[in-house]
Amino acid sequence: MLEKVLIANRGEIALRILRACKELGIRSVALHSEADRDLKHVRMADESVCIGPASSLESYLNVPAVISAAEVTDSVGIHPGYGFLSENADFAERVSESGFTFIGPRPETIRMMGDKVAAIDAMKKAGVPTVPGSDGPLDNNDEKNLEHARRIGYPIIIKAAGGGGGRGMRVVHAEGALLSSIALTKAEAGAAFNNDVVYMEKFLGNPRHIEIQILADNHGNAIHLAERDCSMQRRHQKVLEEAPAPGVTEAMRDEIGQRCAQACVDIGYSGAGTFEFLYENGEFYFIEMNTRVQVEHPVTEMITGVDIVREQLRIASDLPLAYKQEDIKINGHAIECRINAEDPDNFMPSPGTITAYHAPGGPGIRVDTHIYNGYRVPPYYDSMIGKVISHGETRDVAIARMRTALNEMVVEGIKVNVPLQQELINDAGFQAGSTNIHYLEKKLEEKEQAKTK
Repeated sequence: MLEKVLIANRGEIALRILRACKELGIRSVALHSEADRDLKHVRMADESVCIGPASSLESYLNVPAVISAAEVTDSVGIHPGYGFLSENADFAERVSESGFTFIGPRPETIRMMGDKVAAIDAMKKAGVPTVPGSDGPLDNNDEKNLEHARRIGYPIIIKAAGGGGGRGMRVVHAEGALLSSIALTKAEAGAAFNNDVVYMEKFLGNPRHIEIQILADNHGNAIHLAERDCSMQRRHQKVLEEAPAPGVTEAMRDEIGQRCAQACVDIGYSGAGTFEFLYENGEFYFIEMNTRVQVEHPVTEMITGVDIVREQLRIASDLPLAYKQEDIKINGHAIECRINAEDPDNFMPSPGTITAYHAPGGPGIRVDTHIYNGYRVPPYYDSMIGKVISHGETRDVAIARMRTALNEMVVEGIKVNVPLQQELINDAGFQAGSTNIHYLEKKLEEKEQAKTK
């Protein structure tokens, strides 16, 4: 087992990693910016190191500073959490070259999965279903690109190979707009990602966003932990997630899950990872793979009983998986609501001091958060301050428990998005399990239009 781990992140995920380390008897080191001295995990870690000012570029994204923190504390492993440097292949490479264990996949795997074209090509070879597309990057041959689009059928979407988070995409509905759209997307991708490679895919009208959680070790073993539905999104950012996905049968789950697990074996993947799919009319279409722990990992943990972060640490210690596929059983249903420090009406961030805080509780309720009474939410980072997770023997029970938990939660001194989450839990479309990736955006648009009438 790794003896000492540097936690290269902040907030609730840093605290989550710290707890897993303590459970396994691993000594922990918390790095932090000057603005984050009072984070809960910084106070609880065995050691802490300040690596720079509030700016992420000068602290959490400062690779030399992170490596130096590992060196001065004699850390053995570095856990990147999610966000920041978690999917930075160059960082993973620097970590390994500096003699530390990167708690995640190998740099070459991160690099391959970070390039959407390379990732799709690898998944096709592994037998994972993908969206019909250009089968590679688009070149400057206009006639060839027009032919690709005719073969796929409009509408199509142009995507940047190095894009993500909803950036670097353009939908084209007619042939007359295709060539100019390709040129614009290439220019934007080059400026935003320093990579102007773009590709083309069929644009699905009303798909759901479903993802498969996998674990793979260094000994050729890989398993899947069922699926999550993450369709409730705003501007391509997830707001509410659940597991398992409504309407996905056990046979469908086994087939797509086994394909994903086998793909991990085929590409030599190691660690925790998530295959993301668009799902429409009973078909799964691979879009990308996240080579890190996900924000929404707790819903999978609640229905499977598998501690994903603990498994990450075990895999990085070169231990075989603690589970075989036949050990994984789905128990009930789980829902996660992301709690953000933001105005629930206009989504503007709401930093400031929390003057009162009460966490919900009761059967089947889990709260992952780093906040406490008197904690000051800084204005420099992502606005998410926690997650409320409910679990029940059925989806209806999980919904009822989440409704009670949100009603019980108290956060004063700042604005939070709890009212929005309450609205979503009580929404008829959500309760029927009939949402798609456009559902929340349309709901918010209708709500805004109603205000102006």
